[in-house]
Amino acid sequence: MTDIAKQLSIALDSVLDPVSGQGLFTSGRAPAPRFADGIVTVIIDVTDINADKRALVEADVNLALKAIEGVQDVRVAMTSTRTTRRIIAVGSGKGGVGKSTLSANLAVSLARRGMRVGLIDADIYGPSQPRLLGAEGRKPTATDEKKLVPVQTEYGIGMLSMGQLVKPGQAIAWRGPMAGNALGQLIDADWGETETLIVDLPPGTGDVQLTMIQKYKPAGAVIVSTPQDLALIDARRAINLLTEADVPIIGLVENMAGYQCPECGAISDPFGTGGAEAAAQELGYDFLGRIPLELGIRTASDEGIPPAASGGPGADAFNAVAGKLTDWIAR
Repeated sequence: MTDIAKQLSIALDSVLDPVSGQGLFTSGRAPAPRFADGIVTVIIDVTDINADKRALVEADVNLALKAIEGVQDVRVAMTSTRTTRRIIAVGSGKGGVGKSTLSANLAVSLARRGMRVGLIDADIYGPSQPRLLGAEGRKPTATDEKKLVPVQTEYGIGMLSMGQLVKPGQAIAWRGPMAGNALGQLIDADWGETETLIVDLPPGTGDVQLTMIQKYKPAGAVIVSTPQDLALIDARRAINLLTEADVPIIGLVENMAGYQCPECGAISDPFGTGGAEAAAQELGYDFLGRIPLELGIRTASDEGIPPAASGGPGADAFNAVAGKLTDWIAR
């Protein structure tokens, strides 16, 4: 190593990595600088460093290297080579089983546990997350690179949905490839320090699901079903699609499981009971829990107040499922 190269490496190592606290060179954050014709070139991996700290690192590197005799200019290239964000898909294969309500409450519950969570409403044709999270009428902004910036909700999570990008009530009449491209814009948005993205999938096993699997393979999937046989048939189709693509099934959730009469207290099962749990056992997957059929869940959701945040009806059930999801992520 030449004298100038040694000086440059020492100077680079005097700038601390914000994550590990070690020098940029020692931590492996940056290789030895390149020097030619008075110009120093430095490549720094900034994947898990936020924008403010990136700017500080760049300024400190410039200051340290320009102090060396013979250095006329410093060029800093920031790269992102390590992907740390995980995607958790919530699907069913069938509409009307409560995927969106579960997705919203899982995201809120995870955020309340200290996780940095984002929520994507991937139901391009029938978005509902803006209503569920009380964010109707709020539009995402965009970066200079034309990446969407998620709307920050009052529940501690960022959220993106096609419902934020079109007029209320407007029909989205797109062919499959356009829906797949829309999903890409939502996932490739500027999610900042978000660690986990909860993706609320549309019904079925169509273009959005295929785009998700092929381009943005989830770390795992939560499958939602009502107890009735018809819903479980469609849920099995969704499971088959995901497992064929080697997407781990985190477990099954049984929604609309049991209704308690508010007047007499009697419990009935209009959609049956235990079907999702039995299917999970049969297929060898974890059963994550039951969400009751409660009027309070519906009214709170219509008002944009997720029960997991308010402690309202169903909060314990949503939080119990989120707890099992947290355990899975930790493992």
